[in-house]
Amino acid sequence: MIISDLPFDGPFSRTSDEELCELYKDTEYNDIIAEFFRRYSHLVIGVCYNYFHNREDARDGLMDIFVKLPGYIRKYEIRNFKSWLFTITKTHCALTLRQRTRMGPPVEWIDNLMGDVMENGGFLNLISAEQEEQYKLLHKAIGELSPGQQQCVMMFYLDGMQYSEIEKQTGFTFMEVKSHIQNGKRNLKNKLERYFNT
Repeated sequence: MIISDLPFDGPFSRTSDEELCELYKDTEYNDIIAEFFRRYSHLVIGVCYNYFHNREDARDGLMDIFVKLPGYIRKYEIRNFKSWLFTITKTHCALTLRQRTRMGPPVEWIDNLMGDVMENGGFLNLISAEQEEQYKLLHKAIGELSPGQQQCVMMFYLDGMQYSEIEKQTGFTFMEVKSHIQNGKRNLKNKLERYFNT
């Protein structure tokens, strides 16, 4: 597809989110990102504000997310854009807050995820390590997961959703949800072991 073929009426008013993602992969047409911003910036900044309770921080979070968006779209298959974008937003906000308050008590979902990642052995060398360093590296590792794994892991741990609920929200099959969570935890374990062994 060439630029002259792109639908300008609206713009893209009749094009679904998922179709726009595929179109962006083909064209890297910046107006597609602008269209996503038009559709969802008010919702993203609302989520950011709920976390930060500060307009400036919420705006910064919004811009950070949309700066990274083109790279995510180019690299990954996104089946339910709105749900995925909300998960990415919540992840960004939660990790940003944790980094800012790293001397305070850990957020419960982070403790739960770290516990599950560490429970199967091979992580015993981390038990005696500084707890705060573990949390910081966990945040880094989560950010390196594929969007599908990140989305399912965060919906399971951060939102407390069951597999069937994640299936309905994301469009993944039940087995895909299960695979994303299991593979996500395994990848987190491998990444953390690599971090601590370097």
